[in-house]
Amino acid sequence: MARLARAHGSLYHLSSWISLKLAVCTRGVVEYRELGRSGEKVSVIGMGTWRIGVFNSAEERQSQVDALRRGLDLGINLIDTAEMYATGRSEEVVADAIRERRDDAFVATKVSPENLRHDAVLAACERSLKRLGVTTIDLYQVHWPNPSVPIQETMSAMEELVNQGKVRYVGVSNFDVELTKRARESLSRVDVVSNQVQYSLKSRDVESSVLPYCQKEKLTLIAYSPLAKGSVRSMPIPEDLLSKHHMTPAQAALSWVLREEQVVAIPKAAGISHLEENAASASMKLTDSEYRTIEAS
Repeated sequence: MARLARAHGSLYHLSSWISLKLAVCTRGVVEYRELGRSGEKVSVIGMGTWRIGVFNSAEERQSQVDALRRGLDLGINLIDTAEMYATGRSEEVVADAIRERRDDAFVATKVSPENLRHDAVLAACERSLKRLGVTTIDLYQVHWPNPSVPIQETMSAMEELVNQGKVRYVGVSNFDVELTKRARESLSRVDVVSNQVQYSLKSRDVESSVLPYCQKEKLTLIAYSPLAKGSVRSMPIPEDLLSKHHMTPAQAALSWVLREEQVVAIPKAAGISHLEENAASASMKLTDSEYRTIEAS
């Protein structure tokens, strides 16, 4: 009986893998959502690049480039990086991935909290532009607040970058509602379009105020670590639910995060197999009762 149960489990996972591959081939990423009120469309599943840029060989670096390019092939246009990631090397890997494919990519990067003085923001942007190999950053975000720097000073520099054509849209990251309001009030001709925050089945603090504010104000909530650093892959989500929708646990968890229309997610995109798995989840929809079942898992 034990062998029979193991065999059944193996067949289930094989069937799920075949279904996943078919889903990737036939569906890809078909859903895009507006970024804030910008009119710009970004894929609901983006590519996060934390730890990309950390490698031990040229082959490992190339595999990171290949993964990002595979995402572009699938229709994922949102690539999120930061000057902080791998001390700038993440941006350099992104540059290689989007070379000759700039029109396929919506590039988002972030300025570090130690660089939020006016002139430091401008200088940091120039360095990111050079590393990314682009003339314009699509979305430039304040990575973390810095209490020692007035938000008005930072946002003045961000707006200046927009006026100069070096940045298209301004976003924030890890901001609470009050600080987001202050950031928006500091801008005169542009507006904040997004707030990037941690959000997953295992990290739901933003549901108390940040998510409702984004929904009310039509700001995009960019969910980082939507798979809780991979831990949701082992969640005990009922197999009958997964089998019904030909889903893996990670896909179910991503679908749950994306159930809210103001949310897009940026799971890590270091490997092609996981990236394809993530991409297929973009078009997978569950019922409200099924999402509640996932929450209770």
